[in-house]
Amino acid sequence: MSSFENLRLVVDGPITTIIIDRPKALNALNPATIDELDQAIDLIAANNECRACVITGGGEKAFVAGADIAAMANMDAPQAESFSRRGSGVLRKLELLPIPVVAAVGGFALGGGCELALSCDFIYASPNARFGQPEVKLGLIAGFGGTQRLTRKVPYGVAMELLTTGRMIDADEALRIGLVNRIVPREELLETVYTMLRTELLARAPVAVSRSKALVQAALDTTLDEGLGLESASFATIFNTSDFREGVTAFLGKRDPVFTGR
Repeated sequence: MSSFENLRLVVDGPITTIIIDRPKALNALNPATIDELDQAIDLIAANNECRACVITGGGEKAFVAGADIAAMANMDAPQAESFSRRGSGVLRKLELLPIPVVAAVGGFALGGGCELALSCDFIYASPNARFGQPEVKLGLIAGFGGTQRLTRKVPYGVAMELLTTGRMIDADEALRIGLVNRIVPREELLETVYTMLRTELLARAPVAVSRSKALVQAALDTTLDEGLGLESASFATIFNTSDFREGVTAFLGKRDPVFTGR
């Protein structure tokens, strides 16, 4: 794997972890870090052995505290649009990875950090995690997809309140509104994510997991009838996979299946 200055890429069998590693800047997303994140996603997409991705932040204080304000301070409007489109595009690429992506959030996930977490499939958080879109406090708005993904993740009124007041919420409230999946003690956060992946998600048929993710994402942008049609078509193609045959044979034979991803 390539070396980076602002993040670390750790490969452990089928799981690749991206660690945003600028602790002195609270892991803020400056242009260089966004470029490296883009490269890391490309490496993961090209690695056929990778079946899950975890994203976390280096240090004890932050997941990602936001986009780098210092990097934005002197931007003009065209530069700002380019920066927004670049960051939004990279997070969209992450979101569209055909494998499960889990955010392990310890500390601050604000602004661009909250948007990064929202582009993941699951969010596991430690009790000290803090979430928010505080851009309006700086005269800004969310620029990496926050207005769109937060509105799809939590009730409309909750999204509107967070985006227009800039209020920061704690892990308990994030769990209550459905922003995070689980709260885990800080010292157990990453290991809990890895255990969930190894004992649950990675034990399932890879093609079925990938198709399920694609269909859930499609449900956000299609009518119910369109979505049902997509589901039936995918359901049919699954019957052509070796994993389907293995799963059924193992079930009938009362043994654990051994899936190959084919």
